[in-house]
Amino acid sequence: MDNTGKEPVSGGPEGDSLRWARGWRRMVLAAGMLVYPCVTAVGTAQYATGAGAVAGYVMVAGFCCCYVLAALSAAQRAWRRLGALLGVMTALFVAELPVAREYAFFLCAVVVSFAAAFLKRHAVLVVAAGAVAALVVPWAVRPWHSGPGWFEAIAVVFTAVTVYGFSEIAVANRALLEARAEVARLASEAERARIARDLHDLLGHSLTVITVKSALARRLTASGSPRSLDEITEVETLSRQALTDVRAAVSGYRDVTLAGEIARGRELLRAAGVLADLPTATDMVAGAHQELFGWVVREGLTNVVRHARAARCTVALSASHVEIRDDGVGGAAVAGNGLGGLRERVAAVGGSVDAGPLGPDGGWRLRVTLDPTGGIPA
Repeated sequence: MDNTGKEPVSGGPEGDSLRWARGWRRMVLAAGMLVYPCVTAVGTAQYATGAGAVAGYVMVAGFCCCYVLAALSAAQRAWRRLGALLGVMTALFVAELPVAREYAFFLCAVVVSFAAAFLKRHAVLVVAAGAVAALVVPWAVRPWHSGPGWFEAIAVVFTAVTVYGFSEIAVANRALLEARAEVARLASEAERARIARDLHDLLGHSLTVITVKSALARRLTASGSPRSLDEITEVETLSRQALTDVRAAVSGYRDVTLAGEIARGRELLRAAGVLADLPTATDMVAGAHQELFGWVVREGLTNVVRHARAARCTVALSASHVEIRDDGVGGAAVAGNGLGGLRERVAAVGGSVDAGPLGPDGGWRLRVTLDPTGGIPA
């Protein structure tokens, strides 16, 4: 969510993730449900002829239209319209029974699946009622000359369970994406608050003294007092000290150590729900390489959380290389300013950066290798 309280729907990694959670997978499942009305149409062709068959086909077509509108209503969270459409779909299923007979219960499977997904409190009752009806009605209606509808009952239960499970996964993914966005937002706010606090503490007193002494020096200069030179000298000293303090604050903000970045990365991955396999010691890395490798770990782990949608992340260290691997699918998104800046840092010390997918099964690797005979200039 952004600072307006709205979910990002386009642009940025959060918007990409939400589009991933709401996109083609849900559309494929929704379109796949249209197979059931097609099966009912086959039953209509088997049991009906003439005007009866035409009426059956019209009702199946109307059912498909209502289903598409119901899917759109669900995506738009238009619950009243969705309820009305489910009512119409139920009526079409009942009207189709005399025409397609047991095949009409494939329409029932669609209605029951929809109802179970959006009426979660009554899901078990709805599925049980649909399965019992599919089982009993073909046997109870003697003119059909049919036994219990075992296959139709199984189709009702299996379809409803599948759709219900998918809807629960979609809800969980959405909650996870929102939680990750909230973690990133809170981390950003905390960092801004720290910088503001540090600058206030460092500069508040110094700038106040400089202001007072500058005003005093101006008055002394206007009166021709020789003390004005002493006051101006003190202002210069205070200004230099304030500049040193600002540099110290900025240096503290950008200060990167390998051990510190591994510790922060472990907490970041934990908060993002990624299983972390990180080294517990960094003493095999030379002191001259610690800061650079810290930048690599920071950039790599940040991209894992932002883009990879990974379940596991591994960091490997040696004296001359650092490697970050994940099992996600979004690694290609890291090829931006962050990786470009990292390449510049590594190139400045004669190292190399290798970043890319691990293979067709997914995963991403970021590896930085340094010349073991070289060194980082002071």
